[in-house]
Amino acid sequence: MNNYRIITDANTDFTQEQVDRLDLTVIPMSFTIGDTPLMDYPDERELSSQEFYRRVSAGETSTTNQISIVTFMETFEPFLAAGQDVLYLGFSSGLSGTYNNSVIAAKELSSKYPQRKIYAVDTLAASMGEGLLVYHAVIKKREGASIEEVKEWMEQNRNRLHHWFTVDDLNHLKRGGRISGASALVGTMLGIKPILHFDDEGHIILVEKIRGRKQSLDTLVRHMQKTSIDPDKQMIFISHGNSPEGCAYVEEKVKQQFGTTQIETAPIGPVIGAHSGPGTVALFYLGQDREA
Repeated sequence: MNNYRIITDANTDFTQEQVDRLDLTVIPMSFTIGDTPLMDYPDERELSSQEFYRRVSAGETSTTNQISIVTFMETFEPFLAAGQDVLYLGFSSGLSGTYNNSVIAAKELSSKYPQRKIYAVDTLAASMGEGLLVYHAVIKKREGASIEEVKEWMEQNRNRLHHWFTVDDLNHLKRGGRISGASALVGTMLGIKPILHFDDEGHIILVEKIRGRKQSLDTLVRHMQKTSIDPDKQMIFISHGNSPEGCAYVEEKVKQQFGTTQIETAPIGPVIGAHSGPGTVALFYLGQDREA
C-alpha cells in the first residue's frame, strides 16, 4: 500500500514551488533575528532569504530553535487520524535535537494510533542535502515503494549523500556550536576559504583550506569528480546563502564537466543561514560512501 505521507522540515531549503511539485508537508522552523522571533516557511511569508542576509550582513545576530515535540505531534496526527501512515525525514541529529524530538512524538502517537505506521528517519544531512534525500524518497514513493522500502533506502543510502560547501565566514558556524573555535580561526586568515563536509554521524568537518573564492568553488566540483557516481545521470542540488553568482558558477562547472542536465538550486533559508552565513555555496549529490 502507498497510503503514507512524506513529511520533512524547513531545513531542506526547498522553495515553495519545489514543495508543491514534490507534494510534501514541510514543518516550518523558528528563528530569531535581532529581537524578532520569526518562522522559516518555504514561501518566505515572514522574511525573505535576501532580507535575512541583508540584516545579518549589517551586523544583526540570529539564533534558531528546535522543532518541539508538540509541533511534531500536531503535524503528524491529522494524517494518522485520516488513515495515513507517516514518514518523517529529518534534519541531522549531529547538528540539532530536532530529530530526537520527532522520535519522541512518533512514540507518543504510536500508542494512540497502534494501527498506523509512524517512522522518523535521521537524514544525517542539512540544507538541500537533506532535500536531495527527500527528493529521492518522493521518487521512490511515486514508483510504488512502500513506506518500509523508502525508510530502508534512506537508511542504506544516506551516507552516500555528499555535502561539499564553502563559507565566507566560519564565525557563523562557531557561534552556533557547529564547529570548534580552533576550526573557526581559519576564517580569519587572509584569503583562506574553508571547504567543509559532513561525517557519517552528520557533523560538519573542515576538510581543506583553499586560497581564494573562485578556487574554493572549483574545489567543490573537484571533490564531486573524485567521489560521485554517474553524475550525468542523477539529480544534483546546489544551495547558496545570497550568492546567486557563486551558485551559477558551480552549476555551469557541473554542467560542463559532467554533462549533468538535472540540476536544481535554491537559497539557503534563515535557519541554516544563521549558522553558515552569507556567501555560502553548497553542492549535493550521491556518490561513494562519505569520506573526506
